[in-house]
Parts: sequence; structure tokens; C-alpha cells
Amino acid sequence: MNFQTGVVPIPRQRILDKLDGYMSRKDFAGAEQHLRYWMGEAERGNDQYGQLTVCNELIGFYRKTGQEAPALAAIEKALHLLAALKLGETTSVGTTCVNIATALCAFGWHAEALKHFENARLIYESDPQTPTHLLGGLYNNMALACQAVGRFSEAYDYYDRALVQMEKVSGGVLEQAITCLNIADAVAADVGMEQGEERIFSLLDKASTLLRDSSVPRDSYYAFVCEKCAPGFSYYGYFAVAEELRKEAERIYERT
Repeated sequence: MNFQTGVVPIPRQRILDKLDGYMSRKDFAGAEQHLRYWMGEAERGNDQYGQLTVCNELIGFYRKTGQEAPALAAIEKALHLLAALKLGETTSVGTTCVNIATALCAFGWHAEALKHFENARLIYESDPQTPTHLLGGLYNNMALACQAVGRFSEAYDYYDRALVQMEKVSGGVLEQAITCLNIADAVAADVGMEQGEERIFSLLDKASTLLRDSSVPRDSYYAFVCEKCAPGFSYYGYFAVAEELRKEAERIYERT
């Protein structure tokens, strides 16, 4: 809740709900207009908390739509707001840091992203109430950034941490499968296909087993993960697995 005097708060939850509607219809122009309108309202009402909420959504929106310049501008504004609000080391601050870092990685700024991932890590790890899935996601993203800049030893460490966390999460099987494929890519980039062949195939076998886990609901998220993982299996010659995943995704989408 905002207790600052002279502040006219924006309806943050209503804004997010309406944004979901735009994004579900893939109305990207409408989504951007919606967010920019409410950023203006938050600025006019001196609602810095509201501005930060909208900033976070803009960062994610521009990352998804591949717009680097406005994403970097939104990141700069979010960092300014974090400094002005003095929110301390809260989970919400950590989540903003992750959001910033993920966007930076999407545009190739991996070294810069790692600084923000590290800030998030310190916040998340210092709070015993941090949800396990947030830690798992953070470690996986940190590993990807480390891998991108050639820091493979650190990447393997964070991938291992991600797997440990996601094993604790109900329904974390799919995230474990994605991480296994990420590790396979790291091994290939680190030591090459020939030297890393045994470990790579072991990771692919594990990912395949996880994706076939009968306890995992065959819903739209499962279809999304199947589509995401299929190219990785194809790349390493697991063509039958890749085709099975594509067909399963198609079946799910036809039902929904």
C-alpha cells in the first residue's frame, strides 16, 4: 500500500488483468498502448510503486517482442525507481532484478545481466521464505548467462542448483527436463560433441524420461515445453523423440 502524501495510485491488479487479455489475443499494439497509458497516469499521480509495476511489465513486453531500445529505456527507469523507493532487499526487488537481467540476456548483454542476477541471488538466498521455484528459475537463468560468456564451471554449478530446487517443486519435472537440455548445450559448447558425447546423451535420455512422466498434466504448458524442447532433441539426432514431442503438442493444441 502507498502511504505517500500527494499520491494518486493506479489500479495495479486491474491493469495486469487487462494486460493478460491483450497478450492472450496477441494484440501487442494494444498491450503497449495500455501500458504506456498507465505509465503516464502513474507519473501524473506521483505513484512510484505503480510506475515500477508498469516498468516491469514493459521490460517483459519489449523482451518478448524483441524491441531492444525501449527495453533498455524501461530498465533504466526501473533501476532509477528502485533507488528512489529504497525498498531494501525484498523478494519483489529480487524479482525485478531477475526481470531486468533476463531482458538484458535476450539482447546479448550477458555480462551486464549477471550483475543483476547476482543481486537477485543475494536477496533470494537471504530470505528463507523465497519460493523454491523462484530460486530454481534464477539458478537456471544465471547458468545460461554464465554459459554465454564462457564461464562454464559456474554454469554447471548453477544448473546443478537449479535441478536441486526444481526437484522440490510440485510439477517441476518439466523445468528439470529443460535444464537437462541446457546442460547438454553447455557441455557441447565447453568440450565439444566428441569429447562430451557420453554426458550429452545421458542428459538427453534423462530429459526424455522426464518429459514422458505420466504425472505431468498434458496441458497447454506441457505443449509449450514440448515445442521448446523438440529442436534440442533434433539437433543431437534424437529425431524420434523430437517428432513425438511435436505431435503431442499438436494434439494438445487441437483439444484446447
